[in-house]
Amino acid sequence: MTTNIEQSLLDIKAVTLSPEEPYTWSSGIKSPIYCDNRVTLAYPEIRQQIYNGLIELIRKHANDVHIISGTATAGIPHAAFIADKLGLPMSYVRSKSKGHGKGNQIEGASSKGKKVVVIEDLISTGGSSINAVEALIEDGAEVVGVFAIFTYGLKKAEKAFNDIGVPFYTLANYDDLITVAETEGYIKSSDIKTLKNWKNTL
Repeated sequence: MTTNIEQSLLDIKAVTLSPEEPYTWSSGIKSPIYCDNRVTLAYPEIRQQIYNGLIELIRKHANDVHIISGTATAGIPHAAFIADKLGLPMSYVRSKSKGHGKGNQIEGASSKGKKVVVIEDLISTGGSSINAVEALIEDGAEVVGVFAIFTYGLKKAEKAFNDIGVPFYTLANYDDLITVAETEGYIKSSDIKTLKNWKNTL
């Protein structure tokens, strides 16, 4: 098994880099990087590496947490494993309230008066994470942090988290991944400038 998260994500193509033919995100942003951390679910050793890393971050930054909450859908499997390992209740947060039944946006453990951490697979602009945080706060939770596998490190996300007053922590980030990608031969040295310039334009 590889020894760092960045290399693991590259090895299994959970993160791919294409400086010459950028991907198009759902937002319309043209990007030389695409991240799909759902791929990690197919690799038990890397899953374990990720869960252990996230648990270590939670113990370091939010050791007195009461509830582990995953974002729907990509954060749910990671949150379930972490909650199980820590022996804690779990919830998950929909992107919006259901249009039927009780109309819940949050399913599982009640957040009222509880310290909650949010588990995400990816932080890009921060929009989906902030949506989950706001729903939990409205439900009466104290959200003590968002924990994710990977972040692009965009200034927009940093500002969004600063504005809401909730910190976020990740196992891997764009800058470190680019360094590993060059070292391991996933990209050419000539691609580095393009990859770094892209992040600075957003």
